[in-house]
Amino acid sequence: MNIRNIAIIAHVDHGKTTLVDKILHHTNVFRANQETGELIMDNNDLEKERGITILSKNVSVEYNGVKINVIDTPGHADFGGEVERVLKMADGVILLVDAFEGPMPQTRFVLQKALQLNLKPIVVINKVDKANCRPDEVHDAVFELFFNLDATEEQLNFPTYYGSGKNGWFNDSLAQCEDITPLLDGILKHVPEPKIPEGNLQLQITSLDYSTFLGRIAVGRVARGSIKEGQPISLVQADGSIKKSRVRELYIFEALGKKKVTEVEAGDICAVVGLEDFNIGDTIADFDAPEALPVISVDEPTMNMLFSINNSPFFGKDGKFVTSRHLRDRLVKETEKNLALRVVDTDSADSFLVYGRGILHLGVLIETMRREGFELTVGQPQVILKNIDGKKCEPYETLVVDVPQEFASKVIDLVTRRKGEMLIMETKGEMQHLEFEIPSRGLIGLRTQMLTNTAGEAVMAHRFNDYKAWKGAIPGRNNGVLIAKEAGTTTAYSLDKLQDRGFFFVDPGEEVYKGMIIGENNKPGDLVVNPNEGKKLTNMRASGSDAATSIAPKTLMTLEECMEYIQHDECIEVTPNHIRMRKVYLDEEDRKRLSKVMKADA
Repeated sequence: MNIRNIAIIAHVDHGKTTLVDKILHHTNVFRANQETGELIMDNNDLEKERGITILSKNVSVEYNGVKINVIDTPGHADFGGEVERVLKMADGVILLVDAFEGPMPQTRFVLQKALQLNLKPIVVINKVDKANCRPDEVHDAVFELFFNLDATEEQLNFPTYYGSGKNGWFNDSLAQCEDITPLLDGILKHVPEPKIPEGNLQLQITSLDYSTFLGRIAVGRVARGSIKEGQPISLVQADGSIKKSRVRELYIFEALGKKKVTEVEAGDICAVVGLEDFNIGDTIADFDAPEALPVISVDEPTMNMLFSINNSPFFGKDGKFVTSRHLRDRLVKETEKNLALRVVDTDSADSFLVYGRGILHLGVLIETMRREGFELTVGQPQVILKNIDGKKCEPYETLVVDVPQEFASKVIDLVTRRKGEMLIMETKGEMQHLEFEIPSRGLIGLRTQMLTNTAGEAVMAHRFNDYKAWKGAIPGRNNGVLIAKEAGTTTAYSLDKLQDRGFFFVDPGEEVYKGMIIGENNKPGDLVVNPNEGKKLTNMRASGSDAATSIAPKTLMTLEECMEYIQHDECIEVTPNHIRMRKVYLDEEDRKRLSKVMKADA
């Protein structure tokens, strides 16, 4: 049977998962009356809530007697580790570009990886039904991008399709057609069949699956030879050691599920059951004469955070997993399938340094653990510094902001204060397109301020660029915080009297503890307040007047916003039901003593 392996790559929100939906519907994977909903591939809760793809996934469809393996990839730069490894399974890529926005930072990043692997590109300009879109200009910009990335003559001669994923049509010209048939024909025509070298079995494990019945499942593409059920094999690991093992069961991808088979030929993507202690990047090879494939390399992480057990007074009230052993096992398990993540032990047995690609990457891990029933404390995100040629260096990122023209000056002011330098300023329709080079430190906490200053209109995207010389101190949060003086339950009476001091992260009737951050001060400097004081009742008739106080509702913050908000002496307590910010040292005297020591050292 003919096979085509194709990955769909693009910047976030350019319509990858919607395109996969249309391919699934067009190839009659579902019954005519079946209710499928949208974004079928984003099937875990976090992906559905955020509307983004986090994990890459495989589906296979049949079209005109050819099997097409489609791989849906994430668009966020923080999940670049996912994209880098799954491109190894593909022979061609569909590069999706928004007809208004054109190529964005992540488009450049994923395309560069695809071109380096010599994959055949097909460019699809999506969303041509949008107002003031500019497909011809975008096509030229994509060509220029290919040229800048040193594409070969053959790669520069890429086919282009135009259409609208939402309206379900793609054509090789701007004329609207019935459906996506021209694009599927284009995949068969332009994507080469898998090249199969001579030799015995080689299969590189590029992703993991897990089943409660079968245990860990290795997923990868058979590079050469064939693999059979019950076959004895060698597992060649990254360090060169070889383990002998046996294939228990074999599955291939069919539609949205898997189908059990007895043999898989070279060029197809399959799932292997029965192996133990394998990692991503290991090679399944011939039993007698094993030969390894080159190990997958993934870009370095740029940010770290301190994960430790929850040591607040409310420890153990919510979660099922609260000990350091639980925490360590879970983090180590995550590194097996999350290639861009590293976990390092610290001097303390209760704390671990976790290295990741960015705030979203680490935030998704914390959110997943929280939903599984873990309690933990996380510190302020820190960028990873390196010493290059005797100089202190830090990671820099390319930041792209699209914003209405009246807000452009505010954006430039915000970014330059955080040591960013403007590289490009262009007008696209009614929007201003700005590109900056900014230290990664400057991005922490920038998104919230940016959205506040542009009335929520700014569209931000960034990706890691390079390590360069340290830029000096970057101003953090201007205002101090309000800290609870003692444990207790907040009262409306107290919060009402404290409203002129700032705004609150708690409502009346919530449990608080000493050292917990309950609000933001209007001025610089932290303030310890007592939110638990009840009204002294001098006369019984006055007891009802407490309820009549008008208190502004509490400010709700997501986990990522909290991570960007806290300073170095603060941390976040994360439990299945609550996200609370607190000082690292809960006692006020301890904090004063520490600040004196810090000043003396400075």
